[in-house]
Parts: sequence; structure tokens; C-alpha cells
Amino acid sequence: MTARTTTHRARPRRLALPSASQVITGAAIAVLVALAFMAIFADWIVPYDPLRQNLIQSLQPPSAQHWLGTDDLGRDVLSRLIYGCRIAVLAAAEATGLAVLLGVPLGLFVGYRGGWWDWCVMRFVEAIVSIPGIMVAIVIIAILGAGLHKAMIALGILYSTSFLRLARGVVLAEREEVYVRSARVIGASDGRILLRHIFPNIAPPLIVQITLTVGAVLLAEAGLSFIGLGVQPPDASWGTMLNTAASYMDLDWFLAIPPGIAIIVTVLSVNLLGDVIRDSIGRGIAIRTEPSTPSVRFAPTARETGQSDQAIAPGPDDVLRIDGLQVVISQRGGSEVPVVTDLSLAIRKGETLGLVGESGCGKTITGLAITGLIGAGGRITHGAIRLDGADLTALGQKQMVSVRGNEVAMVFQDPITSLNPAFTVGDQIAEVLQAKKGLSRKDAWARTIELIDRVGIPRPASRANAYPHELSGGMAQRIAIARALSCNPKLLIADEPTTALDVTVQQEILDLFRDLQDEFGMAILFVTHDLAVAADICDRIAVMYAGEIVETATVDALFARPRHPYTAGLLNATPHGSDHTPPLPTIKGSVPRPGTWPAGCRFANRCEFVEERCLSRVPLAGKDTRLVRCVRADELRLETGR
Repeated sequence: MTARTTTHRARPRRLALPSASQVITGAAIAVLVALAFMAIFADWIVPYDPLRQNLIQSLQPPSAQHWLGTDDLGRDVLSRLIYGCRIAVLAAAEATGLAVLLGVPLGLFVGYRGGWWDWCVMRFVEAIVSIPGIMVAIVIIAILGAGLHKAMIALGILYSTSFLRLARGVVLAEREEVYVRSARVIGASDGRILLRHIFPNIAPPLIVQITLTVGAVLLAEAGLSFIGLGVQPPDASWGTMLNTAASYMDLDWFLAIPPGIAIIVTVLSVNLLGDVIRDSIGRGIAIRTEPSTPSVRFAPTARETGQSDQAIAPGPDDVLRIDGLQVVISQRGGSEVPVVTDLSLAIRKGETLGLVGESGCGKTITGLAITGLIGAGGRITHGAIRLDGADLTALGQKQMVSVRGNEVAMVFQDPITSLNPAFTVGDQIAEVLQAKKGLSRKDAWARTIELIDRVGIPRPASRANAYPHELSGGMAQRIAIARALSCNPKLLIADEPTTALDVTVQQEILDLFRDLQDEFGMAILFVTHDLAVAADICDRIAVMYAGEIVETATVDALFARPRHPYTAGLLNATPHGSDHTPPLPTIKGSVPRPGTWPAGCRFANRCEFVEERCLSRVPLAGKDTRLVRCVRADELRLETGR
């Protein structure tokens, strides 16, 4: 990333300050580390014996001799508070450990076996969770007797239901996956499938559940000790200290403050740590934050390099025009990594532009940037996206809602997952018409039948009442196309819409796109990694590599004479274009991850024609619709196995 290095040389580096979330997380970890330290070394760090009584000094306020004062028997409150840390750690470990040992194996077993075992266990669990938890714990303690360890056994049994339901839910979802069936085919035992294949999928949510349970156990232990069912006097625990404080509240109100704060801070720290773990494994809600420093343009400007990309001449029929688009993704610590840089393209009315390249080149993120659906952690930092002259990057979220569907629509790769399994396909199309066009339920349904019939599905009235799982992949994709075209958008973004379909259905979908484009006159951005598909449906092709356009041309010109080595490599690696002599040609290496792009030409480390001048910034240049990002484009005669 030459540009970023250059920019930092021109500016003095600023000291990055930790964010508020980092400070809170650090404080939570510090509290838990201190708790563990005091629990382990309580015998050496307490100033007094927590059980030593001195009635003469009872109920003393905080002083230099007793930092937190004394209780009703003259015992040092600070010493008892430190020993209470040991009780808290021991209680959390015992109850949580027992809950995991009981709940997880049983949940894995009943979820995998199903049938009678699953029915009986789940009815028993439902009976337990229908009763307030503290009542269940009291009943178990009444059977086992009072005391810390017996109370933790009760809590372990109680909280094991949460782990059982968690493990069962994961197993029910995973046992029908293809990889599990493949393991059965090769003869793997049920135990091996559970432990080797399914159990790793439960590990991330299990870690989060453990942190939540620890906090709940600490509160429950304090409550049970407070009412005399947990730790028994004279042992020190935060619950028994609160019990004592409640009896002498009129004489010394401060006595309740130390154990109360200890419980609140500890439980809050555990829960905050659980939130951090949850977010780090991708199961929380990521919050989009703006960086504290201005964003950097990762591609050099003309002033920095003396070179700039060829400007795309505006046309009167341009539906979509992108100029200098840059998209970045935030990493941990606040740094930003570019995934798309200085991308410029234009699509005219009634034209289909193919955006091709390997996985990881930034094709899909470009389509999401146009629709404003990049997601949390990603943002557009530079450039403009103009749809019929209106800059979409300047619109707010509410304005973008009206643009999506009406002006621009998107068809995704997997038709089954892009449709909601809880509603019929007709309802999902009618919903768009009601929300965007304001049609009545009756009119929206009539229009839905027309759209389903228009995309070539027989018996549209009955198919409208079908659920997504009742349709084949080709029919489901036709439904997705009908929904996207329900409001007659000016631009349709098709994100690899034929990849999940077989060859015959794929051709039918491509024919449908052509027919619908002729009828509606819309522009299409067709994202694909298959050059053969792009050649079939596209008018022009833009080849994308490592976040930037490396070549654009009409379909005939691109296939007749590719000018960029990457384009030639893609053509050679296409089965339709090879000479049918195995092995199929491949491009050595792989697309570099964002943030690790080579300086200069990003394809240089995979190119057999690389020279020293390729190590500097290479602009996108050319004439008319034929643009290429290669300094040797005019001297190379690239051949393909077509």
C-alpha cells in the first residue's frame, strides 16, 4: 500500500488513543484479574484474620487501622471482603463447571439421537425452566442440605438446562449438514461425529454462555448466602456480609457498601467480558464507529505520482456512474484496510456490464456499496456513486430506503437463502409492492401473479402460495428476479445469480435476464467469476483484481485480444476457453488479502511479464471503452487457449 506509506511520510504520526470500549474492556479484565489474585493469595495479603473477633471495636467506621471499618463482631471488613473473593471464584467454578459437564454432553446426545430420548429430556427441562430458578435451587438445597458446595451443586443442576438447550440446538442444526452425512458415509462412529465434527461448532456460543452463567452464579450465590442457604457463618462471603449489614443498617449503613460494590463490579465485569468475547467471534452486534483520524486515500493521486487513472467520459444515457470509489473495512484497534480503491465505471441504459475476477477481488462489495449495504465496519471514504445524476453517497439512510427497490435492486447468488423461509414467495413479492408502490393487498397480489408468470414459472397462482423450500433452485432464482423487478428499477445488480444453478437452468436464467432487460430497458451490473457467462450476457466487461479495475473492454475485443496478463490468465483458466488438454491452466498464486497488496502493480507477484517499472503505481489508461492498467500493454501479445 504505497499511497498510505507516502501519506504518512508527509504527515507527522499522531498518537492513537484507546477508544472508550477498549478502556471499559481493559477495566473489566483488570477487575477479574484482581479478583483471581486476591482469591489465590488471600492468606498473604489480608491485614487481619477474617474470623478474629474484637467486640470492643465492633461497627467501627473506616479508619487508618481498618480501611473499610469493622462488622458487628469487630472483624475487619476488608479482610472478610478479600476472603469473599475466594468464595466467589470457588462458587463460580463449581456451579459453572457442573452445569457444563451435565448440560453439554446430554444436549449433544439428545440432539443427535432425537426421538424418545429427546422428547423425554426436553419435557423435563421445560418443567424445570417453567419454575422460578431460585425456587428450584431451594428445593434441591432442601434435599441436599445447606452449605456452599451443596448450594453450588443445586445451581449447577439448575443452570445445566441452559447448556443442554444450547448444545441441543446446535446439534439439531448441524446434524443434517452435508459434512455430517459425508462423515457417516466414510464410516465415522456417532461419537466421533459428535466430538470431532459437531462439537467445534458449539465452542464459540459455549464460551459466551459460560461468561453469562458465571455472572448469574455470583448473584445466585450471594442471594442464597444472604438467606442462609449458602455459605454458613462464620465463613466470609459477600452474601453473608450483606446479611449482617441488613441487620445493622440503622447503626452502620456503610457496612453494606463494600460487599454490594464487590458484587456489582464483579458481575458487571464478567458480563462485559462476555460481550467482548461474543463480539470477537462474530455473534454480537457490531457497532459502526467512525475513526478518530481522517481517512487516507490508499491509491496515490496524480500529484503524488505524476500519473492518474483515465477519466471515463460521461455519456447522456449513463444510468450508473462511479468515480474514484474507495471502500474500507475497519479492523480491531481502529485501523482501516481498503477493499476497493479508485474504482470508476459507467453503465448506460439498456447495457449489461460484467464485473469479473477471482473471489476476494472486491466485486460483491462494490455491488453492496452501490446499494448502501456494506454493513457495520465498512464505509465509503472517497468517490461518488451517481444514479441518474443523483449522488447516492450523499444520501442518508432514510433516503436510501426509498432508492432501494424503486431505483436499484439486487439479485443474490443463492436464491434459497435470499428468500425468507417463513413466508410464501407470493407474500414476499407482494410485500415489496405494498411497501414501495402503496398498492392494496388485492392489487399487490394480482401484480405478483403477473410477475411470477412473466419470469416463466408455470401455474403462477399456485406457485405464489409455495414456500421457498418447495421450489427448485431455478424457480427460486426466478422468484428472486421477479421480486427485484417488481418496482421496475433503473439498475439491477446481479451478484453471481447463476453460480448455484446447473448449466441448463443457468442458460434459462441468462435468457430471462436478456428478455427482461429488453422489456424494462434497465441497466445491469452482472457480477461473476465465469468469463463464459459474462460473454453470453454482457455488452462490456470490467476485469477487477485486488480492489481495482485492471481492464475494461467490449466482450468481443476482450476475448479477441486481452491486454492485461490477468485477463489472459482468466481466459486461459476458463474451461470453455482451454484447449481441452489437461491439466487446465491456472494462474499461479492467489489474490493478496486486503492490506497486503504489493506496491505498484498489484498483479506483479503473479505475473510472468513483470519488470522493474511494474513496481511503481500503474494507472488505468487507454482510449474510449478500452482501458488497461499495465505498463506493457502495448508491447505484449497475450495469447489464450481459445
